[in-house]
Amino acid sequence: MLRAAAVVSCVPYIALKAAWIAGSRVGIPDGSVLLDRPALTAAANSATLLMDATVVVLALLLTQGWGRRVPAWLLALPMWVATGLLTPIMTGFPLQVLVKVITDAPTTPAGSEPFLDAWVFGVVYTGFIVQGLALGTLFALYSRDRWGHLWRGTVGRLPRSAVGPGLRTAGVAASVLAALAAVPHAMWAAGATTGLSRSRIVGRTADFRLLEGTYALFAAMTAAGVLALALRRGRRLATRTPLALAWVGSGALGCWGGWLLVASAMPAAEGADHAPAAVTLTYAVQMIAGLLVLAVGARFLGRRGQDGAPDGTGAGAVREESRAGGPARRRIRGRTA
Repeated sequence: MLRAAAVVSCVPYIALKAAWIAGSRVGIPDGSVLLDRPALTAAANSATLLMDATVVVLALLLTQGWGRRVPAWLLALPMWVATGLLTPIMTGFPLQVLVKVITDAPTTPAGSEPFLDAWVFGVVYTGFIVQGLALGTLFALYSRDRWGHLWRGTVGRLPRSAVGPGLRTAGVAASVLAALAAVPHAMWAAGATTGLSRSRIVGRTADFRLLEGTYALFAAMTAAGVLALALRRGRRLATRTPLALAWVGSGALGCWGGWLLVASAMPAAEGADHAPAAVTLTYAVQMIAGLLVLAVGARFLGRRGQDGAPDGTGAGAVREESRAGGPARRRIRGRTA
């Protein structure tokens, strides 16, 4: 059921992207900036179509027997990217709809040309939310069966070898970068205009402030999760909790930071302002913070695999558990078929 939901929810987005690549203007109003540079728009549509098609591959990988044989990094990396790109939409879009219903606030600046027809956002973002929920649940079930031994126990029971001096330093550095990235986002969410372009200042809406607030929230999640593990704070806290915070927060920071950094480097439409240095720097810092947390997390889990589970299970038993994948595969298929 979850696998089917993940696959079907990709259809509207992929269909729209394929139609736009073929030259259709369905959902694109006159005056949209998407019509200014057809070649660049087609290239971006092709890339994002492939990205969404990856969700279908991941849904199959997480529910098929052959998915258990895929190297960890080959699964974890695209899942981290999917988590990072989808989670802010899953949180931000419902909040935007709620604010609009309550306040009837405009979603686009007065007098501006619409980017896409309103129905496109509803269809596409609803699909993204379903993708995120279905894919996230499948990954949680899969990772619990395959790697659950790595995050058993509490933070206080983590062996010292799991977080050495180098890893601790890198974790603290990543948390500092995440906090630095949070500052401008929190300022812009609160209404400050420092560092914003003229057009962005004029065109701010409630949606803009909500999105900036969510970026600040994900930065705080990242810093909290990483510091809890690196400094072993919250000794009674289940290890999986700060890991989940770091996973989701770093994905949102790193992936959206990279995406917006690339977008800000693209040629601006005629009459549009270029991204100011402060905005570009913010995107770069949050991208670096997210990637650093990803590297630290991979190293941390690698050491946990070498040390064994916190209940004293050694590496040999961990390998034995990994070989006993048949029952786990059947459980995954039974829950998701």
